[in-house]
Amino acid sequence: MNQQSLPGASNALTMGILSVVLTLLCCGPFGIIFTILGLNSASKAERIYKENPGMYTGYENVKTGRVLSYVGLALALLYIVFIILYFGAIIALISAGEFDNF
Repeated sequence: MNQQSLPGASNALTMGILSVVLTLLCCGPFGIIFTILGLNSASKAERIYKENPGMYTGYENVKTGRVLSYVGLALALLYIVFIILYFGAIIALISAGEFDNF
């Protein structure tokens, strides 16, 4: 039987990689966009694979893409929490008058 590559598997992997890289190098919220795209591609590819598992190869790319998407999401959420705490501390110091001496 001739096996085909799984449609959407490479997209899921690519979006998972982009979510991690963009979160770490660029800015966190853009990583969330690629996380959503990666998880959407992974679920579509998994649905296609489960209909006929013997016909397709590349299911490991779907699993890897899903894991990378979740890692990218976790990093993006940590980034957003850090930014909120950072600016919250600055606003608290300004409103408390701690910068009046400078």
